[in-house]
Amino acid sequence: MYRYGKKDFRTIEEGSEKEWVLTNGIGGFANGTISGNTSRMQAGYLIASFSPPVDRYLLLSKIQERLTIADDTVDFACQLYLREPKEGHKHLQSFTYDILPEFHYQYGGFHMKKSIAMEYGHNTTAVCYEIENGSMESTLSLTPLFTCRDMGAVCTSDQQHPDTSISGQLLTLHYEQLSEHPIYFYASEGVYFDRSLIPTSMATPNYLVEENQYYLIDNRTGFGGLDNHATPYDIQVTLKPYEKKKFFCICSAEPIKTDACDGFQIAAAYRKRAEELMNMPKFQDDLSRKFALASDHFITRRDSTGLKTILAGLPWFTDWGRDTMIAMTGLTLCTGRYDDCREILASFARYEKHGLLPNVFPNTAKDEPMYNTIDASLWYFYAVERFLHYAGTEENYQFIKENIYPVLKKIITAYQNGTDFSIGMDSDGLIHGGSDKDQITWMDVRVGDWVVTPRHGKPVEINALWYNALNVMASLSTHYQDDASAYLELAAKVKESFASRYWNEEKQCLYDVVDPIEDAVRPNQIWAVSLPYTMLSKEQEKAVVQTVTEKLYTAYGLRSLAPDEPGFQKEYIGALIKRDGAYHMGTVWAYPLGGYISAYCKVHDHSPEAIQHALEMIHLIEDHMNDGCINGIAEIFDGDTPCTSRGCYTQAWSVGEIFRAYTEDILPYI
Repeated sequence: MYRYGKKDFRTIEEGSEKEWVLTNGIGGFANGTISGNTSRMQAGYLIASFSPPVDRYLLLSKIQERLTIADDTVDFACQLYLREPKEGHKHLQSFTYDILPEFHYQYGGFHMKKSIAMEYGHNTTAVCYEIENGSMESTLSLTPLFTCRDMGAVCTSDQQHPDTSISGQLLTLHYEQLSEHPIYFYASEGVYFDRSLIPTSMATPNYLVEENQYYLIDNRTGFGGLDNHATPYDIQVTLKPYEKKKFFCICSAEPIKTDACDGFQIAAAYRKRAEELMNMPKFQDDLSRKFALASDHFITRRDSTGLKTILAGLPWFTDWGRDTMIAMTGLTLCTGRYDDCREILASFARYEKHGLLPNVFPNTAKDEPMYNTIDASLWYFYAVERFLHYAGTEENYQFIKENIYPVLKKIITAYQNGTDFSIGMDSDGLIHGGSDKDQITWMDVRVGDWVVTPRHGKPVEINALWYNALNVMASLSTHYQDDASAYLELAAKVKESFASRYWNEEKQCLYDVVDPIEDAVRPNQIWAVSLPYTMLSKEQEKAVVQTVTEKLYTAYGLRSLAPDEPGFQKEYIGALIKRDGAYHMGTVWAYPLGGYISAYCKVHDHSPEAIQHALEMIHLIEDHMNDGCINGIAEIFDGDTPCTSRGCYTQAWSVGEIFRAYTEDILPYI
């Protein structure tokens, strides 16, 4: 359980620094802050995915509550606006995140517990209320804030006038922009009140539209827009003196069976499934259980394959090839979800093209994947090797042989002979790639014609991965009684070339790129130490780890560029072009910390002292899991003083890689 008291939300702004998230396993999610303020466009109680895991639309922003006792009205809603805020956080006593987010309010003798849950596998959210009234009769009014927009956009007030109809306790809304998907809303208690009947004048608010919501987090990143939501009805619940009452609301993109639905059952089912997932990891310490829950946010079903895939990050990323292969070990294997790992491997095998795996699946189902990546295919070998390391039964070896092994052969051949984006093998056995405006490694920002971090040539991690891939193929070939000699001979050549080309004697580390040489100190070299098959001497590995420690290591990850290198940017904040210029120029990334911890433990022979130091690194990350996105690990942090999370509030490879290192390199040695 994560518990937060009034000290954590003294102001709306303070309370907006901590967010919660729920997911439904098909790309949809719910997200908000511990104060109740909506702080970003991609937040709300129901963000539905209409072509899992993409085509995501915000349908229900939130439900705002208002208590009336005699002539006294108390607003529990919390929201920043262009002008005066709603300050319901003043009546919020505590917030807990114990699988589900729970808000605890008090006003005099009135107590309200509000919890939110999603139905797994469905675009459905339940909001549950447990009320204990005080000594006077009162009325609790619930105002749902509806919308129908792409989750990364905002609406003007004139776009928020859906057609509505009511049948008993079921409200149905139709928006013209998404006419094939009505919004269904059910209240188990109360009476619908038409807000158009509220007397108005030029001085009163627009009761049918909640106008001018201001998003704090988006404003930091240069967005100056405002949002608006439809508020056609209140649900009014009458409470007798000292009455205790439980009721719920359900919002869904699917028809609701009003005679069979139960919001509390949805909440109980969500909790039961989460507890089962937390019981699956081999190690059952508290942090491993937290990681198992955090991992589930990214594992989702893809309609186009009917198989599982991994979302790269929340709230806005879809499933990306590179991120999936890096994150997969921690998210699926360390959590004991071997069947999900098999599905994900099979899902991406179907999208192999010219030896490449997709870099990015687009946000809509009608668009084609993009293949502009040199490393996703090479990380695929790593993911296969880890799968067999954890779950190497003969059945799984047979699965790899039938479904994956032929794809791996295609990738090796394509990289040897040359494929798209100038990717191919040079005469020295090393892999080169990229030209002109290509950005095909993970340091992939391009702004128009400005390639912020050009890495054309032979990047260090690509050839570390290439060597690893050749050895994985040799091992598989041997197991399947194929001839492995060609892979072993090429791997020996790559090792010789790598040793002679990448060592930077002056800086006691590896060049980031050769042909042409780029000697800036970057984190990519860490994988030349941490991968299962590596090429450096013991002394060189120790030197790489020492240089990375001194130049790049921070509590929350590795800097993407050393502070003493030209062009270092200490902050990731402001307008998009400013952030793009800092993204890989000093910004701290959490996910390389996994490789760093593995490399650190390796070069110190997993000694008790090294394990204790690595455990201290994990505790620093555990502290971050109480901040930002609760029980998640952010994508990035500022390069100078990494404190406030930036980018995606929880990222698949951040969670996956740090959990992998914790599981593989720390827990077995304690």
